[in-house]
Amino acid sequence: MPDSTIYAKRLRQARLAADLSQKALGIAAGIDEFSASPRMNQYERGKHLPDLLTMEHLAQTLGLPLAFFFAEDDALADLLMAWPKLSTTKQRELVTKATSSKAR
Repeated sequence: MPDSTIYAKRLRQARLAADLSQKALGIAAGIDEFSASPRMNQYERGKHLPDLLTMEHLAQTLGLPLAFFFAEDDALADLLMAWPKLSTTKQRELVTKATSSKAR
């Protein structure tokens, strides 16, 4: 089972970076407007984990890969947060650079 503490930390980080309230994010991700704020609050406190479909909707709403929410390493999380903002060319360059440095 995923670590709810890491998920909670990353969800809050992404929501704040997107400058959204808990309620606004929940509604945008398809959660009923009357329960959006309390549910998001429970997710961010690590009390509950959303189901996979809700996790996917939240990631899509925030424009982030789902893997970001489970990255235990802060540097990896930073990279995953930046990834969607890079052009395909820059993404390929970064992967090439990372994998070629492995061979050294």
